[in-house]
Amino acid sequence: MLLRLLIADDHPIVRDGLRSALGGEPDMEVVGEASDGAQAVRLAAELRPNVVLMDLRMPGMDGVSAIRELAGTGPRVLVLTTFDTDVLPAMEAGASGYLLKDAPPEELARAVRATHAGETVLAPSAAGRLANDLRRPTRGKLSKRELEVLRLVAGGATNKGAAAALFISEASVKTHLLHVYAKLDVRDRASAVAEAYRRGLLND
Repeated sequence: MLLRLLIADDHPIVRDGLRSALGGEPDMEVVGEASDGAQAVRLAAELRPNVVLMDLRMPGMDGVSAIRELAGTGPRVLVLTTFDTDVLPAMEAGASGYLLKDAPPEELARAVRATHAGETVLAPSAAGRLANDLRRPTRGKLSKRELEVLRLVAGGATNKGAAAALFISEASVKTHLLHVYAKLDVRDRASAVAEAYRRGLLND
């Protein structure tokens, strides 16, 4: 089954380039294009894409607002934008990943597949920006909810499973995990679990 992709960007030339680059992948199909956030939300409801490739700075409804509208409706959202300044708002709104437009086509295709598989994809500069934005005086000290999420992840739970167990949304689980990554100075789930055990946070 082909991975269904919706492209949201206000520049036609960018949409054309993305359609050419990703539509040629053997496992992907570009099912629609949107020129602003409101159109992206409407088309996502109509076309049922697996992944929405979302620009952030668009006229009318911007990308972050559109991501918030799409959260929990089905498709995963991969941000593709020019700037790394809006990483935290996008991720807290429910985005699954954040790439910059200078990413090579093969990296973008891999990121779309990873997003579809439920992974969190961050450009290196975006990851650094996110860590800086999340850093607080309490860095290293996890909240009760963050520990609950991390314990479930350590036990093998997916984001969806953790959300169901804690009666919260998948977007909330993702945000808690991003806070955990920043506080423990790691970049992925496995490293977070290993570091938490090393610090004795999961040993009780």
